[in-house]
Amino acid sequence: MTASTAATSGKRERTKAHNRRALLAAAQAVFTEMGYGAASIRDIVRRTELASGTFYNYFPDKAAIFHAVLDERTVELRRRLRDVRAEAQGLDAVVREGFHAYFAFIVEDQALFEMLRRNAGTVRTLFDTPALEIGIVELLEDLRAVAARGELPPALDLDYLSSAMGGVAFELGIRLSEQEEPDVAGAARFASELFLGGIGRLAG
Repeated sequence: MTASTAATSGKRERTKAHNRRALLAAAQAVFTEMGYGAASIRDIVRRTELASGTFYNYFPDKAAIFHAVLDERTVELRRRLRDVRAEAQGLDAVVREGFHAYFAFIVEDQALFEMLRRNAGTVRTLFDTPALEIGIVELLEDLRAVAARGELPPALDLDYLSSAMGGVAFELGIRLSEQEEPDVAGAARFASELFLGGIGRLAG
């Protein structure tokens, strides 16, 4: 590859990355302001300087870009959760600090918070979005590490547990986004007591 070809290829990749970022930023704004149902691809493209057909070079439809926006917003959330769970000492801390970190992030990330508030119903119907599935897989991996330390009952089904914890966190996170004054501590306490109590009964 010549220097000229490499330069052209590099510029093309930078342009593609720029266009994708522009579409994601526009989509997040449109979904937050209009809601998923009312928003159209045309509304998204109008917020950028791109030609209308450019959208389809990056996303096949509106659902795909909605998923992508959620994924962009939750990368940092997943990283923070894994760090918190890795540093937590004991099962009690893993559960309590994990739930608190999850709910606190949703409330602190104003862009994510407002998008959830405006699109709660849509996000529920798209619970199988890759970003959320990955989060549950990562939780399962962390719970397996806790189990390997002997801090969970050997017979406990960790697939069920991770799915249940992920589902409760998701639903309570949506509820928080609907509250005028989000009660992060209350949500974290409720979820933690629910699961720690349940684990205790299963271990008995």
